Amino acid sequence: MPTRASALLAAATVAALLAAPATANAADGRHGPKLKGQRVGYFTQWGADSSAKRVQESGQAARLTVINYAFGNVSAEGTCFESNEAGQGDARNDYQRSFSAAESVDGVADAPGQKLKGHLNQLRKLKAKNPQLRTVISLGGWSWSKYFSDAAATDEARKKFVSSCIDLYVKGDLPVLADSPEGGKGAAAGVFDGIDIDWEYPGGGGDAGNVVRPEDGHNFTLLMQEFRDQLDALSGRKGKKYLLTAAVAANETVADRLELPQLSESVDWLNLMTYDLHGPWEGKGPANHQAPLYSDPTDPDPRRRSADQAADHYQERGLPAEQLVLGAPLYGHGWTGVAPGKRGGLFQSATASAPDHSYQEINALPGKVYLDRDHGASWKYDGTTFYSYDTAEVLTQKARYTRWNDLAGVMVWSLDGDDARGSAIAALDRGLSRD
Repeated sequence: MPTRASALLAAATVAALLAAPATANAADGRHGPKLKGQRVGYFTQWGADSSAKRVQESGQAARLTVINYAFGNVSAEGTCFESNEAGQGDARNDYQRSFSAAESVDGVADAPGQKLKGHLNQLRKLKAKNPQLRTVISLGGWSWSKYFSDAAATDEARKKFVSSCIDLYVKGDLPVLADSPEGGKGAAAGVFDGIDIDWEYPGGGGDAGNVVRPEDGHNFTLLMQEFRDQLDALSGRKGKKYLLTAAVAANETVADRLELPQLSESVDWLNLMTYDLHGPWEGKGPANHQAPLYSDPTDPDPRRRSADQAADHYQERGLPAEQLVLGAPLYGHGWTGVAPGKRGGLFQSATASAPDHSYQEINALPGKVYLDRDHGASWKYDGTTFYSYDTAEVLTQKARYTRWNDLAGVMVWSLDGDDARGSAIAALDRGLSRD
């Protein structure tokens, strides 16, 4: 998953019936349009364009089955928590901030004495307008995965952690913090329909300073089993009323630490982060695709990484296709000082990386758009600066890939990268709708 910093700068084939259509209504008794395939969009608590009203008015909400709210943090004590400590929590945006009538999904302003405000209240209103839509709390991410290993290390720690997360987010028992009167027992009840775990990453490879153990992979399995058990107990009936998902790396080394057959017994699906395959950490290039659908045999990187390669690896390791959601970025990575070469800067060396930009920002930049349909990749090049990003056509191609290969659907990081018309999500919808 992209860092909070990068997000601020800016997320053969045989046609077959999709094995796992989005049927949120079957799980919770609600009714609404049955969209084909899971359509998962991350909603960031901090993004400049993170607005539930924008999600509604752009048409995104009508085309999504799940919104992942990013992120909740894990404390050093191994619990879910809310705070307004810089870099640790954002309770103000989560549930304390008042929305005016002009900002609100339903045009109704928050009242002074309301116990739930902020994005969580707006997500509740968004669900009321879109009965097919479910929301889950995403825990961790790149910056907030430091203490996952501790929280998963023992049976006692797992039970404590899972219980705290369910109490806070699913039961909605938000703390009343010293600086604001919002919160209270059940204040956010009904907002979240499940939990998404974004542990980056079990066994290492994530942010500097993360706690890491050799047994993280096995403990991750046990942690997800504990989440499943407690969520099912809360539902009070058989079946999976509450969603349980996880974001996983498109990296074979990390994937091989996971016990995928066992994980599949607990989760509804895994969101495969098939992006960031190349990026600004390779400052001198070569300018390369950050999220190609298929491997290009002319790629100078001998790994020739691609979404298809990663999806195949997860399935070979034991994850059923119908539990795999393919990730797509709504942002791009760039390089500057790139010579034209024979293919509009592709695979050419660079002098430096360029700032990340969102899908909507790159569409507005000067330059020529290049499309490689054979490998499901696109980029923009202005003669010196190269941006790897997914155009609408590539997003549609990726969505069709999931349908043709019986995958569960598509996930995007993140919704605020789309334009005001929701063009990127509309492109995914075209690919998931049978033609």
